[in-house]
Amino acid sequence: MKEFSAIVFLMCVFTFVVGETGLWEDFHKTAERTHQYEYKALSYSKEIRMLKKQNEALKSEVAKLKSEKEHLKMSMSNKKRSIASIPQKSANDLVNFDLYKWSPEKLLGVGAKALHFKKYDKSAQFYNTLLKEYPDHAAINDKVLFEAGIAAYESKQHFDWAVAHFSSLVRKYPKSKLYRGAKLWLGLAHFHKGNHEKFVATVEEFRSKYRNTREWKVLSNYYEDIAFRYKK
Repeated sequence: MKEFSAIVFLMCVFTFVVGETGLWEDFHKTAERTHQYEYKALSYSKEIRMLKKQNEALKSEVAKLKSEKEHLKMSMSNKKRSIASIPQKSANDLVNFDLYKWSPEKLLGVGAKALHFKKYDKSAQFYNTLLKEYPDHAAINDKVLFEAGIAAYESKQHFDWAVAHFSSLVRKYPKSKLYRGAKLWLGLAHFHKGNHEKFVATVEEFRSKYRNTREWKVLSNYYEDIAFRYKK
């Protein structure tokens, strides 16, 4: 009993001393600060964990975007290679034979139709492709060569084709009803190509052999003003 009383006495003394000296108040403040630090530490720890999770999510998203970018790049590259493998259509080439692989019948049909509607450049290109790609086709005759030459001449762009087609007709079909007409247009094509000597030779031939023909009437319009100018 005495011991218990002594302990109580000592505690009272300790409490009194601590209270009097302000140590208890300091201890209380220290405890509050410690508690606040612990709370903030827990809050920061939680925030750090959330930031780590967000960072991992962002890394995963970045990796996904990189993968999609590489896939898109490969797809675009393959698409470009695929497009490059297809023959490209030229703005000046109305036939594009390498792309469409026209049949001879189709080439002939389009050429004749375009000539009928006076679409001379289109007609000339289709006829020329027919004669180039299918030179031995059964449908090619003096009439086809004549129409091909006319289309080329009237296009004002393909006088070289006109010379080739009319020359072929004259060489292969000397007995054709279109022979003289082919000779006439051949001479005019030579003139427009600057082959004036060949043009004058044609004029002289018509003047001596075919003076009373319709073809000579056409050439005679050139004769006085042009033929003698270039005649040697």
